[in-house]
Amino acid sequence: MHFRNILARLHDGRHLQVADWQMNPGEFWAITGTNGSGKTVLSLLPADQLVLSHGDATGLPAQVAYVSLEAQAAQIEIERKEDESDLNDMADKGTLIRDYLAPLAEVSEWIEKLGIAHLLDSGFRDLSTGESRKVLLIHALRERPDLLVLDGPLEGLDQGSRAVLSEALSQLQQQGQAILWVANRLDELPPWISHLAFMHDAQLLYQGPKDEVLARPELQGLMHFDRPLPDFPSCGRAQLQLAEGDPLVGMKEVSIIYAERELFSGLNWRVEPGVHWAIQGPNGCGKTSLLQLITGDNPQCYRNDLKLFGIQRGSGETIWDIKKHIGLVSASLQWEYRATTNVLSTVISGLYDSIGLYQSTGDDDKQLALKWLEIIGLRDRANQSLQHLSYGEQRLVLIARALIKQPPLLILDEPCQGLDDPSRMLVLAFINRLAEQQDITLLYVTHHPTEIPPAIDHRLLFTAVDGHSTIHLQQPSDGA
Repeated sequence: MHFRNILARLHDGRHLQVADWQMNPGEFWAITGTNGSGKTVLSLLPADQLVLSHGDATGLPAQVAYVSLEAQAAQIEIERKEDESDLNDMADKGTLIRDYLAPLAEVSEWIEKLGIAHLLDSGFRDLSTGESRKVLLIHALRERPDLLVLDGPLEGLDQGSRAVLSEALSQLQQQGQAILWVANRLDELPPWISHLAFMHDAQLLYQGPKDEVLARPELQGLMHFDRPLPDFPSCGRAQLQLAEGDPLVGMKEVSIIYAERELFSGLNWRVEPGVHWAIQGPNGCGKTSLLQLITGDNPQCYRNDLKLFGIQRGSGETIWDIKKHIGLVSASLQWEYRATTNVLSTVISGLYDSIGLYQSTGDDDKQLALKWLEIIGLRDRANQSLQHLSYGEQRLVLIARALIKQPPLLILDEPCQGLDDPSRMLVLAFINRLAEQQDITLLYVTHHPTEIPPAIDHRLLFTAVDGHSTIHLQQPSDGA
């Protein structure tokens, strides 16, 4: 493939610029760069998916398949549009995995290799982020593409799944499959990547053999976070008052059951103010379902014994009585945030716990939101549409949305998913400061144990066997 003098207008008004880029047989390329740099847009060139203002592209492959966070979001949106639950007065599973991957005989080896046989009768939108990523990969391979584009393929996967998928992709590469890897994390670049293209501000800045590009001091400077973390602006919220002995979250003999499948049962858990918990476990074990009991986004919160912020669930409270005490960052929230809104309004909406902004706001709210956008480095994007930002930039905006009201409880469900190295270091610095200050209590889900700050010293650990999870609570005295 050869691209010369490429110029293509982007949604945000910038232009993708590529002077000369050639990928030769036997070379395995990765694209990296900062969030919003144009990595994903550049990966669309081989499939001729961009309207070029200028330029020439030759040697394009006939069939290109994509696996990405954006592709996951697009499939979930299709599932939502086709959901007939209201018409049928019963839950609509949507597209079953066995139908999505049919004919199964063609991909049986990959189904076994990635360990998803137990998911074949599940609906796509019921899968965890990591599970749906595996399904999308198998679906892409079924098409037998001339070029497979993998945009952050290890994002959202647990440690075991990352190892299995990395080995499987290595075998695929050795078998001659052409692969273009788009990387947010430099530490996840596979050793067989031979060449690297580095993007910044919609321009292809550097390209060539991987080691030579990575050694460039200019690249190291762009991919390193070294600025001091500013003080967090106060929103002036009133302190939550709990009765003596009340936890922020109290669960007694809690279980989650879907149809005939019991995800977990018998959970007794208390989250005390200022005591932070890391939540860990394999993909599909129930981590997100557990957090949705707290946020009220899982209807089984009403059939369980839950006490949140001094309120017994099912005692006549509204969902807003609960949500006003919670800040949330998650993949599901990002997929659900489809409201037509700009970046500034998205951050302000965190003060009102809404998807979108449906009321007039004062100047104080706007100035507070602008301060948070300054902290995450996106103040200049305040008036742009949220949907025109990259996946990683959207994630940063939702982190600011969660923090703007300084909630008593902050739920971070894989907050670093889709972030480049400097943005991830910024968010981890946020998490570390919040954990040390103890003004906000953290529930932090991550598949990267090395990214858990020492101040988060309590663990809720899931282990899963045959679709059922056992949960172990580990406190510092247990040797955590």
